[in-house]
Amino acid sequence: MTLRELNRATLARQMLLSRQKHPVVKAIEQLVALQAQLPRPPFAGLWSRLDSFSRADLSKAVHARTVVRATTMRGTIHLMSAADYLRFRGCLQASLDAALVAVLRDRATSLNLTAICKEALAFFSQPHNFEEARVHLVKAFPAGDERAMGYAVRLNVPLVQVPSDDVWAYPAQADFVSAAAWLKKPVAPASAAGIAALLVRYLAAYGPATIKDAQAWTGVAGLEAAAASLKDKLITVPGPTGKPLYDLPDAPRPDADTPAPVRFLPEWDSVIVTRADERIVAKADRPRVFLPGLRVAALVLVDGMAAGTWKVAATAKKASLQIESFASWTAARKRDVTAEGEALVRFVEPNAKAYDVTVSAA
Repeated sequence: MTLRELNRATLARQMLLSRQKHPVVKAIEQLVALQAQLPRPPFAGLWSRLDSFSRADLSKAVHARTVVRATTMRGTIHLMSAADYLRFRGCLQASLDAALVAVLRDRATSLNLTAICKEALAFFSQPHNFEEARVHLVKAFPAGDERAMGYAVRLNVPLVQVPSDDVWAYPAQADFVSAAAWLKKPVAPASAAGIAALLVRYLAAYGPATIKDAQAWTGVAGLEAAAASLKDKLITVPGPTGKPLYDLPDAPRPDADTPAPVRFLPEWDSVIVTRADERIVAKADRPRVFLPGLRVAALVLVDGMAAGTWKVAATAKKASLQIESFASWTAARKRDVTAEGEALVRFVEPNAKAYDVTVSAA
């Protein structure tokens, strides 16, 4: 497969070749998860993928507890369906344990994880923020490392964030509560079958891909064993370098000349993060996309490829979408980008009295 064919295959699975009419929960499950360090980006990500999507659609889902916001893949906050969270959270624990050791190093060995997590699970039977949790843990374990204990709880205790009436469904600093208390069901334990199922779901949303790609996105090591267990259910296709890529037999692989409309992706969009190849971001553009501090820029896709970055600036009177293009665009291309951009800024700032879209070269 050429890079352009890989591009179209991934865009099709990501609902970026045409907006779909899926309910929010089904759409999130199609994507496995949406990265959600900040409350707003998943809303923009779903707006670009779903037909007639509204803020209320996602807000209702999180309040109905069919979608949760929690620490999952790579120790990062994501939105997942409640069903997927319960199914896959246990399969992520080994990778979260490894992340804990990688970050804390020698500080991790001094922690009585069993006692700390038991205390935290009881504390988070009711909603609390992590500042309150750290104070509580220091009282329970006076000799403990306050920050290390808090981080250990984040990665070891299945917690979900509590939604609010904020316009983006969650406040900037949300409370957490135990997943068992919120969802009334326990998280399933890790299993080989669960890890294999996660690999299948990854390929359905982000493939074709190498095992290394899948491990980078999920954070789960050792997926070679999962792939081997699925040998009768997976195929391999040659990638641009000749290296075989895993895929599902019936997954979409559109022709390279399939039209790809202008689309806007938010910061840290899940289709961009951890992607090492050039199917969406050209190598020359990576420094403008992958920024210091582990930030990933909000992107404009033109013909399926990252072609610029965007941000919204709002005052009491006007909301502006500011686009920086990676290269000059034709007048027709600029009109397409501006039209889609105006629709986006109206979605992000529905109460503004005026709107404008500006395009400048980076």
